[in-house]
Amino acid sequence: MREALQEALAAARADEIPIGAVMVCRGRIIGRGHNMTERLHDTTAHAEMIAITAATEALGGKYLQDCTLYVTVEPCPMCAGALAWSQVGRIVYGAIDPRRGYSQFTPSLLHPKTQVSAGILADECGALLRDFFRSKR
Repeated sequence: MREALQEALAAARADEIPIGAVMVCRGRIIGRGHNMTERLHDTTAHAEMIAITAATEALGGKYLQDCTLYVTVEPCPMCAGALAWSQVGRIVYGAIDPRRGYSQFTPSLLHPKTQVSAGILADECGALLRDFFRSKR
């Protein structure tokens, strides 16, 4: 999660919403990403989407069953859908997103075999977001 936080800090430095993600497979980081929606003028350029693309390229295939995604904030429905299609094995996230997080939807948007751990370094992850939006107001 510390590596995902570093990605979130990179997003903040670029004046992007500070969310970061890393994809780990067999103990090695194979994909990284942070929000790049402003830079790329692309509303789908979320940290998770970028990390998924990097990971599938690194593995040479579209399925990520043996991988864990670490992301600083609960994935949105779009990212949860992409994670389901990639069949990611595990998701570990920091801060919950009570307004736009995938967990607001029932049934779950994730692949049925995906394991989820929430609240990891949640205070640090949430503080990045709060500070970012506070500076914008």
